[in-house]
Amino acid sequence: MIFGRKSVIAGLALCLYSGSLPSLAQTSNTSGAVRRVQMSRERSASTLTRDDGKEVVAVALDERVRMGRKRDCSHLVHAIYEQAGFAYPYADSSDLYRGTDDFRRVKKPQPGDLVVWRGHVGIVVNPRRRKFYSFLRHGPGIDEYDAQYWKQRGPVRFYRYIKGESHDEDSAPE
Repeated sequence: MIFGRKSVIAGLALCLYSGSLPSLAQTSNTSGAVRRVQMSRERSASTLTRDDGKEVVAVALDERVRMGRKRDCSHLVHAIYEQAGFAYPYADSSDLYRGTDDFRRVKKPQPGDLVVWRGHVGIVVNPRRRKFYSFLRHGPGIDEYDAQYWKQRGPVRFYRYIKGESHDEDSAPE
């Protein structure tokens, strides 16, 4: 399902819970290999707050976001997170589905979390309405992750970005 400019603006207003949107963060660049999640991983790491998640959604719905040459779901999600200021080494949707060190699997999604199937990834826009943003059949757009098409893809998983020092290597101390 694809939405025009007016629908995206209206959707942004409807999809975000409350409060004003924070300003857009600057892009940061990182590189590195995808790392598998260890089930015994320390749980004390901080994850995206609800406000951080709203920032990711705001960047996702901003028409000025540029994703580069590769036009698929995992590259779109990666570009959005980087432009929101939450960089991680690129991972395709299959790697994200299995889990990486940069995201923690969660049962209850919040705005900005990843919604992942084997072979597809998106960003949760509104968990109450089960809406997500991704690169769909006809380009970037919003759909419902519990729609029949997505249910047929198999079990869905949700992941939340883990904040940490490893993500801040390119940022200068203040």
